[in-house]
Amino acid sequence: MLKAVVPVLALVVTAGCSSSEGGDEQRLTSQRENYCTQLGAWQKARNAAGTGTGTPESSGYDEVGAVAQDAFLAMRPLRDETVGGGRTLAEATVAAMNNSDSEAEGRVVQYCDDVGFETLTR
Repeated sequence: MLKAVVPVLALVVTAGCSSSEGGDEQRLTSQRENYCTQLGAWQKARNAAGTGTGTPESSGYDEVGAVAQDAFLAMRPLRDETVGGGRTLAEATVAAMNNSDSEAEGRVVQYCDDVGFETLTR
């Protein structure tokens, strides 16, 4: 009887792990999609605030800041992922959004491309 129980337990444990791993992968994919969506929204808001007469209205920049906050929040669970050049996603996101670092912005856009969400960014 004991010989029959051990393989069944092994199957239950293995099935539990793979479904947990699948859930983790699904969660990671969802987090990446959310980040790339928020990054694209920030790019769109920033570009809209920078167009026109050359004198941005403060409300436009307020909106950009609010959208950037959403992108920062979406980035938090992914902050330690690498984006090349010795930078993490957190470092590149901060540099792109706070310092207008075009190289860093290119890295986070490339990150979104690499994880399959290139159409969400500008």
